Amino acid sequence: MACLGFSVAATAQLSPPGMGETKEAYWSAIGLNQKLTEKDNSITYVGVGRISGIQEDGVMNKPSIFVVNEEVYHKLSTHWKYSGALSYRRQHEYDAGPGIAGTDEIKQEFRVYGRLQYGLEIGSVKWNNTLREEARKFYADDFSDVENGFQLRTRLKTQVVIPLDHESHNTILWSAEALFSAASDSHHGWDGMGYKESRFCLYYSLSPTNIPVTFDIGYMNDLMGHGSQMADANYLAMDIIVKDLF
Repeated sequence: MACLGFSVAATAQLSPPGMGETKEAYWSAIGLNQKLTEKDNSITYVGVGRISGIQEDGVMNKPSIFVVNEEVYHKLSTHWKYSGALSYRRQHEYDAGPGIAGTDEIKQEFRVYGRLQYGLEIGSVKWNNTLREEARKFYADDFSDVENGFQLRTRLKTQVVIPLDHESHNTILWSAEALFSAASDSHHGWDGMGYKESRFCLYYSLSPTNIPVTFDIGYMNDLMGHGSQMADANYLAMDIIVKDLF
């Protein structure tokens, strides 16, 4: 995932994807934010995640996910922009038992999504609201079909970007996102679109003046399910974004 500010070059971060049921998780990524034209830019990144598991502590216990993502943004006006993206993800899935030997399978995902964003400045603070629509296709490690192998998902996010200095070299970013999805497979057909989880992010971002790189460190709480089925996971996240390399 990503929680991206309206001014992408100054307030981007590569937020964690969901890594399923776990107590703790760690996400790291490296990306390239490349200006294409006055109104267009591209963000490409590679990221990896590790998890503790449901019953264990320690964010580095088990490998979880590998992600390659490419997204292109177009600025429509002062307030509006949209983007389109392609993504590949390879994720380990574990059973409820302790220990790394509990691996059930590796699931592959191919994802396409579009994002529409409205940004507003209130003094020096930026407030961004985003609608994101996704189509996701899942396969087993050998590209065979899996249960609920096709999914449509809607994501609604609000984000506040607070600069800590006049040049916005030091920035705090907070966001909240709700996710709704419907899945289909060849045996049961479609289930209904419904709420699945919420994600809350808090990041510190540093963009030094002398190098074209942004460093981000943050925390995400992933609140999955609702009612008696609710569970949550705590994520530590770090990323590096290189700006305009070409």
